[in-house]
Amino acid sequence: MSEQIHLTGQIPETSAGRRLDQVLAELFPSFSRSRLQQWIKAGKVLLNQQPVIARYRVAGGEQVEIRAQLQRQTEVRPQDIPLDIRFQDKHLLVLNKPAGLVVHPAAGNPDGTLQNALLHYDPELAALPRAGIVHRLDKDTSGLMVVARSLGAHKSLVEQLQARSVKREYLALVQSVLAAGGTVDAPIGRHPRDRLRMAVVESGKPAVTHYRVLERFAAHTLVQAQLETGRTHQIRVHMAHIRCPLVGDPLYGGRPRLPRGASADLREAISAFRRQALHAQRLQLIHPATGEAVGWEAEIPKDYRQLLAVLRSG
Repeated sequence: MSEQIHLTGQIPETSAGRRLDQVLAELFPSFSRSRLQQWIKAGKVLLNQQPVIARYRVAGGEQVEIRAQLQRQTEVRPQDIPLDIRFQDKHLLVLNKPAGLVVHPAAGNPDGTLQNALLHYDPELAALPRAGIVHRLDKDTSGLMVVARSLGAHKSLVEQLQARSVKREYLALVQSVLAAGGTVDAPIGRHPRDRLRMAVVESGKPAVTHYRVLERFAAHTLVQAQLETGRTHQIRVHMAHIRCPLVGDPLYGGRPRLPRGASADLREAISAFRRQALHAQRLQLIHPATGEAVGWEAEIPKDYRQLLAVLRSG
């Protein structure tokens, strides 16, 4: 299924000399610049009834017409999967994702994902790219995610993420005793030999993680990590890069580390925690409709709380 889009307008005289895609993004703010570029390349955008290229420099005063289609995502089927909704209005939906829930369908996970759940919760999300999901959490990472419920909100959230203005704070339990916080500024890309993993590589994309110490234990540290960028597995890769891998991380954690004389309870708790100890605790952004700063906080999940309780008991 698809939705027919028909838009008309006039290029402002004051835009003379600017790129067409830039001007269209301002004329039609409900659509992202990348989507408009796709429509221009496909010949769906006409200036004075003639197709043009995306980097075309406008003269000002041209009549613009767009006839295109928005594809509805019918290949992902709605499924009745419980969602922990923390906020919603007609623009946004904020949820607390549990550990174990995959965000997008992919090879090995064709359904049973957050995207399937969202399409059941709000069928109108089928008109948006990936049902409005603009960022992701790894399967076994818990915590807050924001979902767009309109094209305008989707465009705004994508731009905020690109501008690094969305604030995301995580709780990470690492296998090391850190003396102080710091910043990891190291590019991340695919591991050169293991395609399932990411790694710090020179050819990777810029990635910056800030972290500060919240609580120290005999052989572990609870840190608050804040993302500037949003690369795949970023916190997990960056902390492993500085030899402080996350507890329970199956890809980057290595062997469990225990303090000398660790109790039986602590040994059991560490060995039984079979996912990365990572929780997206806080999320802050600018509301696409009101322009106000809004934020949310999600409590630590039960299994993570229990692990911390054992560590605190020694």
